[in-house]
Amino acid sequence: MTDELTDTLREIVSRLEARGIPYMLVGSVAALAYGRTRSTQDFDVVIEAHAGVLRALVRSLPEERFHAAEEAAMEALEYETQFSVIDMITGWKVDLIPRKRRAFSEAEFARRTRVEVLGVELFVATIEDTIIAKLEWTQAGGGSQRQLEDVRELAKLSGSKLDRAYVERWVTALGLEAMWAQALAD
Repeated sequence: MTDELTDTLREIVSRLEARGIPYMLVGSVAALAYGRTRSTQDFDVVIEAHAGVLRALVRSLPEERFHAAEEAAMEALEYETQFSVIDMITGWKVDLIPRKRRAFSEAEFARRTRVEVLGVELFVATIEDTIIAKLEWTQAGGGSQRQLEDVRELAKLSGSKLDRAYVERWVTALGLEAMWAQALAD
């Protein structure tokens, strides 16, 4: 399973980089970079792209390997949601997420860092931003106890290296205090 994930991750990252599309890995697979492992069915990548670039990316994906709908990509861009790319060879689903136009998303993207995950060098959200995004996802109803477990483990794994002031500033700004308190209390 890991070889298949690595293959899909490498293929998507190389296509983004070849087209000069800024990106960052987020979510549970990003948490691997910080030592948090758990099973997942897909991986998430935030991208910074306008309509023309996004269309070109979708059209560049070989139909014999990837399934992606251009219409879904354009809707994701317009409504700040995500669209899926399915690797039909490995079975992995990649959710591509156009970067939202808001202060947190801009800060998160600016702080991304280049690291190696599963043998692939790529841009990943920082541990602080991964924590904040998981809290936000949980509060929005898309997450579960697993997201809060991830938050708790990531906070524990980072220890004194965690920039708590940064996390708490965004937790307050985004109204995530209850989720943060719950994650730390469990």
